Order: sequence, then structure tokens, then C-alpha cells
Amino acid sequence: MIEGSPEDISPASGPALWLACVDRLAQEIPEQQFNTWIRPLAATVASDSAKVTVQVGNRFKMDWLRAQYAARITALLESLHGAPVLLELALAAREGPSRTSPAPRTVQEQVAAELPDIAPAEAAVSTGPKTRLNPALTFSTLVEGSANRMARAAAMHVAGSLGQLYNPLFIYGGVGLGKTHLVHAIGNHLLADRPQAKVLYIHAEQFVSDVVKAYQRKTFDEFKERYHSLDLLLIDDVQFFANKERTQEEFFNAFEALLARKSHIVLTSDTYPKGLADIHERLVSRFDSGLTVAIEPPELEMRVAILINKAAVENAVMPEEVAFFVAKNVRSNVRELEGALRKILAYSRFNQRDISIQLARDALRDLLSIQNRQISVENIQKTVADYYKIKVADMYSKKRPASIARPRQIAMFIAKELTQKSLPEIGELFGGRDHTTVLHAVRKIGAERQQNTELNQQLHVLEQTLKG
Repeated sequence: MIEGSPEDISPASGPALWLACVDRLAQEIPEQQFNTWIRPLAATVASDSAKVTVQVGNRFKMDWLRAQYAARITALLESLHGAPVLLELALAAREGPSRTSPAPRTVQEQVAAELPDIAPAEAAVSTGPKTRLNPALTFSTLVEGSANRMARAAAMHVAGSLGQLYNPLFIYGGVGLGKTHLVHAIGNHLLADRPQAKVLYIHAEQFVSDVVKAYQRKTFDEFKERYHSLDLLLIDDVQFFANKERTQEEFFNAFEALLARKSHIVLTSDTYPKGLADIHERLVSRFDSGLTVAIEPPELEMRVAILINKAAVENAVMPEEVAFFVAKNVRSNVRELEGALRKILAYSRFNQRDISIQLARDALRDLLSIQNRQISVENIQKTVADYYKIKVADMYSKKRPASIARPRQIAMFIAKELTQKSLPEIGELFGGRDHTTVLHAVRKIGAERQQNTELNQQLHVLEQTLKG
């Protein structure tokens, strides 16, 4: 919402209208996001200022701007102009020699054209073995969606303003959701801007091993020189520090030393800081002192985009309807999606058949069989009832106290997430409830999950339990 009333804003028109709108957006949006999405835009303002046409570089950016910023831009334009303004997004004309009939592009070229532009510096990153970074894992190669949007934005902020806000940055989520990709992207982005920066990516188990070796060999001076002099420390899966007293002590010392020299620390875990077991309270409080963000299982559209993009990288054509079929059946994480894709590609090449829904069904027969056997609405009801200590019969009863209604809504939400059942079908299995009741529960629990870390953790446990 714009600060101040419309009367406080001088009416603007013509080219000045768009410039004023961009200026306001620069004040509202984090710098990294502004530079990525808003600064490159060009706009044409109608003579009466009733219409503003914004030129966008590719369709991916157009869809993103429409979803994330169009409503805000329209509101700003109307407030600045003092009258209704129609915002139109249009693809910018591509430069190059004109031709009467453009040559058809391959699927790979189409996918590449609809990805965000890769910054030249980031594309040229070449990291040495000392950093342990994978140069292929950058922000540009990460498919973005609502599941990882906040984590990605925070990671980009850290990469662009080291040692300032969000220190430490603590990213948590289940296995295979992209936590490791994000931390590598931070390191690669920093090295693109500052090639001399001292960056280290390490798994928590390797840190444990380094502590043990330092004690055995009495080489603690070298250990401290390595870890206490970094500009950026990226450490994966800190839950592995549990019950390792000496490791926690040494990590605490490294943590304090790095913060003292205004270096940045980025950590990942399978749970939020206060959910970590057998970790010293003073270390947990340090983890929780910066910014904690979650990565959720990818939503359907994000899973489809991941499949199409990764197939293109493998020089394969993944039809959209096949991507949707696979995405609907493989829901848990990116790693499982990649595994499913590899099976489909191998099956296609071995049998010399084009990729189709039937081929995907054949290639993933075992996976689909296991999934259908394990996850049913009845199983979800029993698992949720056991977790919240209520009777299974309460799931489809007419009782409405909070102690019963809340678990019932959670079970409805999980049923929509993990099964192929429609809203009416789910409602029928919950005591003949109307589909609108199920929809309300799905939306309510889905929205609360984004804000309530305790609920998110409970859902994570339930989902992992159901998936085996």
C-alpha cells in the first residue's frame, strides 16, 4: 500500500508517469529484486496517460511480472496519475536481421529463451577445488516458485550484500528441495563479483571430520586459520552436529570469529533451529539470530517447469502433458523428480520410443505402484488421527471442537496434496462434506503453513511418515 494518501502525490503524466512509478518501486522492493525485474523494463505511455505498455524481454519474465508486480504497478500508476490506468505487458521485439518467416526453434532454445537472462559475470564463474562449490548451481539455473521464493530472495540479498543483513541465513526444509543448490548459488554469485573472496562450502559431516583430525594431529592453528578467516562459510545439514560436543564447541568458536570480522554464514538443516535435537542452546540461539526461511515441497507448476528444463539440459523433448502427468505423481521433492526423469529418459532411449504419458507410466510403474499402495485418504486419516491423538471416527463425524476440527482440516489438506482425489471425493470420504468445506480447509492450512513454523514442521513430519 502506498504511504500517504493520493492527495499527497502530485499528478504525473506522459513519460514522467512511468519514471515516477519506477522511482516508487525502487523504494519498496529490495534492491536485488528491483535490479533484476524492474530496472530493465521499458515502457510507452499513451498520450492521455490512460494506458501504459511495458516491454518485457521474454515470456518467463512476463508471467513473473504479471503474477508478482502487475497489481502493484497498476495501483501506483493510478495513484500517481490520479485516474484509472490500463497496464499492458508486451514482449519486446527481438533485435537482429528481419526475416519473413522465423526459423523454428528447438525445444531447448525455447526453454532457454524463456529463462531469466544470466548475468555475464555469473555465467563465467569458475570455482576452484578449495571452495568446493559446484559452478553449475547458480541462481540462474534454479527454477523458482512459491515454494522457494522467500528463501531465494534472501539468498540473493546475502550474495549481493555480504556481512550485512540476514547473518546468519538459516535455510531449512526436507530432503531434495534445493537447499544445497541455493547455498552453492550464493557462493558462486559472490565469487563472480569478488573473485578473491575466501569462500568455503562444506557438509556438516566434513566439519566433524576436520575437528577430529585437528585433535588427532594437533593442528588446531591450521584448522582455525582455515575456518576463522573466511569471507563466506556455507555449511549443509547442521543437524549432523547433534551429540558431538567438541564439534559444537569448535563451530561456536568459528561462528563467533566469523561474525566478528563481518563475514557471512549460511546454514541448512532439515528442521528449523528450535527443532534441532541435541544441539547446545547457545548454538541454537546463534542459528536463530539472523533470518530463518523454509523451502517447501515444490508446487505443481514448479515441478512441471523443473521437468521441462532438466529434460532440455539432457537434450530431450519433454511434452508438457507428460511433465504434468509426472509432476502430479511425484510430489515430494526435486531429487525424486530428477530420478523419475532419468528413468523416463533411459526407458525412452533403450526402447527407442518417443516420450509420452504411456511411456512415462511404463517407466515409472514401480514408483506409481508403491505410491498408490501407500497413500490413501484412509491412511492419511489414520496417520493424522494418531499424531493428534483423536479417534479416526472423528475425521468423518459432525463434531466441531477445535481439538477435532483442526486435525480434520490438516488431514483434508494432506489428502489434496498427496492423493489424486478431487475436492468432492475428499469431502465424501470425510463424512459427506461439501467440496467447499474441503477447499476452505486446504486454503486455510496452506496459508498458515507459510507463517507458522510449528504447523509447517508438523505437516513435514506427517508427509514424511506417509511417504515412508
